[in-house]
Amino acid sequence: MMTRLEDIALINPRLEKSLDAASPVSFVPMASLSAEEAKVISTTEKTYAEVAKGYTPFQSGDVLVAKITPCFENGKIAQALLPHEHGFGSTEFHVIRPKGATLDARYLHHFLRLERIRIEGERRMTGSGGQRRVPANFLAGLEILLPSIKKKHRIAAILDQADALRAKRREALAQLDRLAQSVFIEMFGDPVTNTRGWPTRKLGALTSKLGSGSTPTGGDSSYKEFGISLIRSLNVHDGLFLRKNLAYIDELQAAKLRNVIVEENDILLNITGASVARVCRAPADVLPARVNQHVMIVRPTTELNPLFLESLLLNSSMKAKLLKVGGAGATREAITKAEAEELEVIVPPQHQQDEFRRRKESLHRLQRDGEQALKELDAMFSSLQHR
Repeated sequence: MMTRLEDIALINPRLEKSLDAASPVSFVPMASLSAEEAKVISTTEKTYAEVAKGYTPFQSGDVLVAKITPCFENGKIAQALLPHEHGFGSTEFHVIRPKGATLDARYLHHFLRLERIRIEGERRMTGSGGQRRVPANFLAGLEILLPSIKKKHRIAAILDQADALRAKRREALAQLDRLAQSVFIEMFGDPVTNTRGWPTRKLGALTSKLGSGSTPTGGDSSYKEFGISLIRSLNVHDGLFLRKNLAYIDELQAAKLRNVIVEENDILLNITGASVARVCRAPADVLPARVNQHVMIVRPTTELNPLFLESLLLNSSMKAKLLKVGGAGATREAITKAEAEELEVIVPPQHQQDEFRRRKESLHRLQRDGEQALKELDAMFSSLQHR
């Protein structure tokens, strides 16, 4: 039986009863709703008086849907299982609460995460630019299949189990990331305090290239469907290059950026905005490529192994130093070429850098295997959702 969601669920219900000012509630900011894990990953305890105005109310068990771009497209949709009965959170949440036993909340959770729902929701967004939002009437009008209660529970349980497998694989990959950081500390210690007394040099003296590019005239509208890759800050994440939304330019546009030609194993460093100080290596399969004005190419000389330099810049102490240089949280968030050149870095002996590279490459092989397994699990989950 097909029915409209508004007939079996409350959309953005009001607080059902008044609470005492001192009543404890669970507070959920947007950052606490994980798209990858499809759950609320953390909450903070507040009193009702602190959140009574200016926040969205909900209850433990409700389904939260991020309505603003890009959170909705990224899949920030999850059932909120909270330590307290009542919760409050971002005004950018839609709240959906099943009416009675007609609709299982876990079944609803998985239904709303269907790719076709997210694609159609993106089409129906209102507003402009970074303020586009999914309207409540889109959710209210969704037609949802209602099998028997028993079957709904079974479908939800199968998808929960498949999702749990994906979560375990992601945790295994996270453990490998932490292991890589531990190997660096074990071999070289803290690179900022440098208690091991390694020789130090300024980064400008250890690089053959330090520079950022520009955006072609016309911005997004000038990008092509294929051609030469234009790497932007949204592609550069810590230790990870994201190919999603990779832009392309033609030969003529690329010629104007010939001073920022990317080479394999160049270090890419975000130098402006909220993502300042994010860093990763350039993968071979995105070449030929250029960078825009928000990304700096850092090309080490033979004195620094690229894997070592990437890990050095990813180290938590060095990251804090870079963020301080970049003025993170301030009005101006930027790392200039001059500031990058003056950055003091440790230079351990080449044989120790090479040993670190060997260990890191072994971990990379395990990560690649794990990432492939995760892709297969993601495909299996999508198939189950569709079925």
